[in-house]
Amino acid sequence: MFLKLIEDVKKILKDFGDERYIRESEHADLCSTIAFKIAKDTGKDAKIVADEIVEGLTPLGYVSSVHSINGYINFFANEEFLEDTVKSILKDQENYGKLNFKGKVLVEHTSANPDGPLHIGHVRNAVLGDCIARILKKAGYDVLTHYYINDMGRQMAVTYLGYELFGFSDKKSDHAVADSYIKANVELEKRPELEKRVEEIMLKYESLNEEVFEKMRNIVSFALEGIKQTLERLNVWHDEFVWESDFVKNGSVQEILKKLDEKKIVEKDGAWIVRLEGFEKEVILKRENGTTLYIARDLAYHSWKSKFFDRIVNVLGADHKLHASQLLKLLEIIEVKKPEVVFFEFVSLPEGRMSTRKGRYVSADELMEKVKEEALKLLESRDISQKEKDEIAEAVAIGAIRFDFVKVAPEKHITFDWHQALDFERQTASYIQYTHARACSILRKALEYGMQELDFKGDLCNKEERKLVINLSKFPYQLMRAAKDLRPHYIAEYLLSLSSNFNEFYRLHPVLKCEKELRMHRLALVDATRIVLKNGLELLGIKPLEKM
Repeated sequence: MFLKLIEDVKKILKDFGDERYIRESEHADLCSTIAFKIAKDTGKDAKIVADEIVEGLTPLGYVSSVHSINGYINFFANEEFLEDTVKSILKDQENYGKLNFKGKVLVEHTSANPDGPLHIGHVRNAVLGDCIARILKKAGYDVLTHYYINDMGRQMAVTYLGYELFGFSDKKSDHAVADSYIKANVELEKRPELEKRVEEIMLKYESLNEEVFEKMRNIVSFALEGIKQTLERLNVWHDEFVWESDFVKNGSVQEILKKLDEKKIVEKDGAWIVRLEGFEKEVILKRENGTTLYIARDLAYHSWKSKFFDRIVNVLGADHKLHASQLLKLLEIIEVKKPEVVFFEFVSLPEGRMSTRKGRYVSADELMEKVKEEALKLLESRDISQKEKDEIAEAVAIGAIRFDFVKVAPEKHITFDWHQALDFERQTASYIQYTHARACSILRKALEYGMQELDFKGDLCNKEERKLVINLSKFPYQLMRAAKDLRPHYIAEYLLSLSSNFNEFYRLHPVLKCEKELRMHRLALVDATRIVLKNGLELLGIKPLEKM
């Protein structure tokens, strides 16, 4: 409905209806700042410009009135808008907010090296990517998600060496692989001669030596078993796991090298090197020993992506910015569609920086267990079964992690504090889940009062109810913004705002203990809020709890 309101405002403004100057406002349902643009261009006073524009405007559609205030042109929705918003939410239920964007989209995210378990940095990547995919699906796109398996290069050769020297323990598979990888790095520092074996493994794997190829695939698959278990618990799902080595195996990497060579930009002096204008660091495509580097294989992967998808999204850590910039430039040179890249800054704990190679990391598994333990402590006094406590604690813990990793813009650094993340009174997933559970509780109690057909009426709305309905109407609009900009934190911010609106309404106005007409009106509003909170939480991969 809010999107329709925007269209009505554009129609009313006619020649002044540039969407860039129409925005949300604390002082109106929508406002236009076009008068300030005209004033700047003409030298006239913005207030006078706005007054003159408003004199020639006539409300239509969902707009009841238009006012000029200090240069701003303010628009207010009518009662019909309020009624249609709530009725459409109650009618559409889980489909409320769905948009009709078209096209095939590939979202590649997480893609952590299979040399150990996911750590908290990987979790931010996974949650961001998963939320982006959910948002794009809700927006109407045909979405596929990829985990790109980095099974080549030195790190994986060292992982292979670790297995040769130490085997794997009986820990969870990804943790067992990490233990051997860490031991192998220690051994390499003590015995530098082992570097020859690492290089031999790299050469044999890339040349598709049958024995090495099969063993490496088995090692990587073993690590992935544990990684997939972690992702499943985190409520992150990938449609396909794509092997980096497949692009060597099927000849795609050689095709890319040939294309680049034909562009006359490759320097060959044993290694294959490209010097890109504007970059201090050269791009090495192939080593002197004949093995390719990651960027060559990544170019082949992106060339494949470009043939099948209208929109390509990569979620990458900030430490990949140089690689991504070089990749984008090389794709441009060989005339291949470029991806949209979402960069994220790192996550830290009070313990400090992490390193898988040195064995200093906090795994996603440890993080989830710790946060669940804290959540269980909060539920100790609740009069519910232990099974219910465990289920709620799990949902609250995963929700807390996912929300805290997605609630701020990706380019901002996060320090994760589980005590704050579980605070039911703060700006957290727990607060939103609790608000949803409160709405469910009100509706359950309404059944005891003999709840009849819900009947929302615009003319019964008080100030808080009106504010809540206007915010409910914005769910499709916020989804559209998040899908266009690939910014899941828009949804997180919206849900916090909606929860705050609902709790303010509930604090000030009785729902169950009022006369029948008003009760049915307010229960309709409660149910509409429940639906939107549920749909919004699911976009963020967070379970909307009915009891807490």
